[in-house]
Amino acid sequence: MADFKTFVRSGHWPTLLASFLYFDFCFAIWVLNGAMAPFISESFQLSAAQKGFMVSVPILAGALMRFPLGVLSQYIGRKNAAMVEMGLIVAALGFGYGYVDSYDGVLAMGVLLGIAGASFGVALSLGSGWFPPQHKGLAMGIAGAGNSGTVLAVLFAPPLAAQFGW
Repeated sequence: MADFKTFVRSGHWPTLLASFLYFDFCFAIWVLNGAMAPFISESFQLSAAQKGFMVSVPILAGALMRFPLGVLSQYIGRKNAAMVEMGLIVAALGFGYGYVDSYDGVLAMGVLLGIAGASFGVALSLGSGWFPPQHKGLAMGIAGAGNSGTVLAVLFAPPLAAQFGW
């Protein structure tokens, strides 16, 4: 326990916690198409191939957006880049809520959900950046545990969709 107290005192734990929550939120948003696939495919009568493509679009888009978000974080700082990304994610969710009414719209929404998948570099460096070298690994592991957001999306999105509609 003394080692953990030393770890907590060596850096800025509120930033680490915020980084974890940011990463958790981003991961939950990033995989929404997969969590909602049964509802979406039922609404648009999607084939298995269309369903698979729909689920893969945010993953690919997220991978492609990591470089631009990393560059942005170099210019405006990690915290500001995270705030820009969160604003874009909220706008993307608003687009999905208001304008997705076809399979093409679902694919466009998937590209926008990919913004959330770009959070890797910002979240991990933000969380570990405030800790000395001997504690960076643990800090990065705690921030990286935010990938548990995928579980949250799969656990909570389908029951909410069943209750309120997707």
